[in-house]
Amino acid sequence: MNQQLLSPLDFTIFFGSLILVMIIGLWAGRREETAEDFYLAGKDARWWGVAGSIFGSNVSANHIVGMMGVGFSLGFVESHFEITAIAGLLLLCYFFLPVYRKLNIYTLSDYLSRRYDDRSRVAYAIIMITIIVVIMMVPAFYIGSRSLNILLVDQSQIQAALDSAAAGNSAKIQINYTTYIIGILVMAVVAGSYTIFGGLKAVIITDVIQSVLMLGGAALVAYLTFGQAEIGGWSGMRALDAKGKDLMHLYLPMNHPGRPWTGMLSGLLILHFYYWSANQFIVQRALAARSDREARIGIVTAGFFKLIIPFISIGTGVAAFYYFQATMPGVPVDGDTAFPMLMREVVAPVGWGLAGLVAAGLIGAILSSVDSMLNSAATLITFDVYKRFINPEATDKQLIRVGRQCILLFVIGSAFLTIFIFDPNSEKPFFTYVASHQSRLIAGLVVAFGVGMLWKGATATGGFAAIITGLVVSYGLPPLYAMTLGQKKTIASLFGQNLNFFHAVFVAAIVSTLAHVIVSKITMTDERKSQLTWHGLGLISKEQLASYGKRLLLSALVFAGLGSCMVNNFISPAVAATFGSCWTLCIIAFSVKQSQRKDNEKGIDDRYLAGILASCAVFILFYFY
Repeated sequence: MNQQLLSPLDFTIFFGSLILVMIIGLWAGRREETAEDFYLAGKDARWWGVAGSIFGSNVSANHIVGMMGVGFSLGFVESHFEITAIAGLLLLCYFFLPVYRKLNIYTLSDYLSRRYDDRSRVAYAIIMITIIVVIMMVPAFYIGSRSLNILLVDQSQIQAALDSAAAGNSAKIQINYTTYIIGILVMAVVAGSYTIFGGLKAVIITDVIQSVLMLGGAALVAYLTFGQAEIGGWSGMRALDAKGKDLMHLYLPMNHPGRPWTGMLSGLLILHFYYWSANQFIVQRALAARSDREARIGIVTAGFFKLIIPFISIGTGVAAFYYFQATMPGVPVDGDTAFPMLMREVVAPVGWGLAGLVAAGLIGAILSSVDSMLNSAATLITFDVYKRFINPEATDKQLIRVGRQCILLFVIGSAFLTIFIFDPNSEKPFFTYVASHQSRLIAGLVVAFGVGMLWKGATATGGFAAIITGLVVSYGLPPLYAMTLGQKKTIASLFGQNLNFFHAVFVAAIVSTLAHVIVSKITMTDERKSQLTWHGLGLISKEQLASYGKRLLLSALVFAGLGSCMVNNFISPAVAATFGSCWTLCIIAFSVKQSQRKDNEKGIDDRYLAGILASCAVFILFYFY
């Protein structure tokens, strides 16, 4: 065991990185004079800035620590969050984003206000603020401080846990509560400072830097973990897994309490459609792009980076399970502790300041998400509440001042909520907390956006009814199911005694759609608002939309056929993966050939890059059956 865990060089690199990021952020945003500068980076972000900021905003501690933790506990099935995210990214890229950018909006609730009315606008703002501050920022502060504090646990406590395990008594590693609070406050100060003074431009620049740090740190942990003699590389881990818990599969039974395959291919897609296409703090990065093409290339590039995460984070979590099983037998290690324990036992002994670099990458990942959330939450309050209802004639200086005040309030509030809500010694996986609570709030929002863009008959009351119905069903269905259908053996054998939240959000989306259609049919449409659809805005013809729908349905049938053949052992996963990826690439290339490109766009057609991205995702979905 390593006696001197963190060297002075580790601390120098770690704190130096934090200070450097804060200085660069303040410098990048030093000339934010207009509201467009502060909230949309002057609409001058390049594709690499969009890619880095979207990736950095998304890939926080949720992925570096949380997904590795679920990989440690449940296995490779967690990769669905990354692989099927490609569907949400491409939906944003080619369907939702053209509408948002054509209408020149600052907030997505502005679209709901124009398409429906202010009821939907305010409902969206309230839901998004709740998600950003309580469901996203609070866990980010928690897991960041917890992970750093595990590095500071005295080595004697680790040895005591090993000695207790050897004697047959398990002893859990404990985190000091005072240093846990200090860690939360430090992250709040750093993220809050450059976000308050620098605006979205500072956020985008620092996100790019922190994305590089995060990827480098995660890749280093993966490399060193797979390089351990107890693991023997990727192939060695697969061999250990074949003899062990058999964690390297993407599909678990449909009655699995955590990640049922039916939920992964239904409710998770609803979550993706919300997260990537109707989520203020993600879409705002694409709205800041210099042009439509720069935005699309940035989104597609971020998608390629997303497909790395299953291997450097979740796969490493599986390897960590077998590594600690071999090196720390009998010591209880929960999933969320896997990453910081790897830093202690695998990275720190190497020296050369690598532990400090990886810690900087972890905190960089957290800050790149927190700063994005702060800026987006402030944008919602400033434009959807202050400018809309309090001061419609507000100047740019007033809008910026209100935004900065909101950021200060949010960062202080979320830091204190973290201290009071989360126990640093909790054993519950925090990523499941994020996904389950978020899923209860978003089903109706997805329906309101999707139906509003597809159907000109959607009315204001119908849109609001969909949002409210989604909330009621998402919160009411699981306990109702547990008391009724969950008690029936036949149903329970299929879906479990308790309804998984992925199944619940899918049902909520269906019911919300029905509510939207029914209410819209019995209420009056607004002819002007009904033009704010894909077809009404001239972005796509009805014939093109119908053609895309038919190809999507045909592809779903092809994939279902491949899956059936694979499950029944008629073809191998490798064959199914190859055929499925080739089909995807060909169907997208065919669609591109049939549609004209904008005359002013030069260079490689980003739609071909999108086809390659989609085919890679499909390959992984079949190969790791």
